[in-house]
Amino acid sequence: MKKKVLIVAYAFPPMAFIGSQRPHGLAKYLNQFGWEPIILTIKSPGAAAEDFKVIGTDYTDRLALMKKTLRLDTGKGIHQQLGITITRNFNYPTWKSKTIKFLKELAVFPDEEIGWYRHAVKAAFELLDKEEIHAVISTSFPVTSHLIARRIKQKYGVPWVADLRDLWTQNHYYGKFKVISFFERRLELKTLSQADVLVTISNPLAETLKSLHLDKDIRCITNGYDPEDFDKKTANLTEKFTITYTGRLYNGKRDPSVLLKAIAGLIKENRIRKDLIEIRFFGGHEDWLINDIKEHGLQDIVKINGFVSREEAIEKQKESQLLLLLLWDDKEEKGVYTGKLFEYLGAKRPIVAIGGANSIVRDLLENTNAGHFAENQEQSEAVIMHYYYEFIKQGAVEYRANEKISEYAYNEIAEKYSRLLNEVASFPTV
Repeated sequence: MKKKVLIVAYAFPPMAFIGSQRPHGLAKYLNQFGWEPIILTIKSPGAAAEDFKVIGTDYTDRLALMKKTLRLDTGKGIHQQLGITITRNFNYPTWKSKTIKFLKELAVFPDEEIGWYRHAVKAAFELLDKEEIHAVISTSFPVTSHLIARRIKQKYGVPWVADLRDLWTQNHYYGKFKVISFFERRLELKTLSQADVLVTISNPLAETLKSLHLDKDIRCITNGYDPEDFDKKTANLTEKFTITYTGRLYNGKRDPSVLLKAIAGLIKENRIRKDLIEIRFFGGHEDWLINDIKEHGLQDIVKINGFVSREEAIEKQKESQLLLLLLWDDKEEKGVYTGKLFEYLGAKRPIVAIGGANSIVRDLLENTNAGHFAENQEQSEAVIMHYYYEFIKQGAVEYRANEKISEYAYNEIAEKYSRLLNEVASFPTV
């Protein structure tokens, strides 16, 4: 008998710079462990053919409807069109900006993808009326996926695993108005109370989750990387001492200022040659970052590029001397593994992690020998100089990670998940 699992995942196949690599990695490798995945997602024009069944549904864009109601361009941000400034770190300084934020949170409660709910539930019911599904995995963000899975659980009683790549209302990025937060936390408790198991990506986050969901079975299964994504094409290392960051900066929550200060200081002290170093950002253009670069006189060194395809991002990672991992300097992030960390492991280039006292990232880098962690400017300078001396001496920075990084490959992650699915669905594990 084939064991079938329905994976409720909004973005599939995954897009660049989005935390949706996890459901794709699970779907790709679960077959090797006796589980046939079926994906419930939104329609994606031009999506590549997959070896598993994908059910794409329609989607109602609630935020676009709100913009139309306000007679705004649906393709541009509301604050931008109303001439309202959002400062660094997503502060909303005026009553106008706060009002728009509140109305937006009401219109798209609990998240911007709630317009998918009705279409996805309908498609799920049609599927389960025709064939037997032995387990359901809902993965967030968006949390709408858990609302969909809860409705499936209510009607069909299928064992349900709620996969929280990021926490819901306990997320350290969560910053909604108190009245919205009150009702959303109630919704979270009501929704996830019906899941058989909650999964998150680190032990500290599991402890945080446990503080709210007191009686739930909570497991930890980390994020990972797909080795095949990185083995498709070789890349020659850059001739310069190149440090590369790929991804969003979340309006300063991922803050490169410590690195910029360190590099500027090292150049001023003539410890690093300006013509030998290059720092590259692949992501959105942010005015505050441009200003920071000018402030430190690094315009000739730091290159800000727009978003690129995932394939090109991987190529840029693989050719770099160093990969930059930026962490938010917030105590709540100490238990967070960013998805970018695992992608960098797949690229197999040395990692420099900067920002905050993130012990689990530090521990992972030390255990795998995949890079170094720097908590402040002084440590950043020491780490950069360590690699720079090697670059000057050898012409390249050597990659020295050990075999432990294979534990984070998605075939390994999928095996762990298959054992969990066997458990919740009462199948024997071979």
